[in-house]
Amino acid sequence: MDVIQPLALVLYEDLMPGSQLVNRLQDLHYRVLTVPNAGELPDYARNEGPMLVFADLGSSSEDICAAIARLKNDPATAHIPVIAFADEGADQLQSAGRQAGATLVATDSAVLSHLPQLLEQALHVE
Repeated sequence: MDVIQPLALVLYEDLMPGSQLVNRLQDLHYRVLTVPNAGELPDYARNEGPMLVFADLGSSSEDICAAIARLKNDPATAHIPVIAFADEGADQLQSAGRQAGATLVATDSAVLSHLPQLLEQALHVE
């Protein structure tokens, strides 16, 4: 029996926690596709059909919140849960992520230490 693994898209710039998140998702039997830049997130989501998206809000060069908003405003991808994350103390970024339409917003450390619970919560919110 061949079981298809659910797909998670991950958009990150900072190697930590981005690469750790990719590894943790793979440990939980997700296929992971990293998105090279925020501008491509809506197209990747439309073309690949992920179960959910992870987005690191802390980018020095891209507006991640705008990409999340485009994803959530597109009828073809609006249903996809988005878990956004940012550094501890980045309250403005976390708030902007919520306003952009992220399903859940957490700190970097919370995403890594509570990943199974966040997955369950995000997949049941929609």
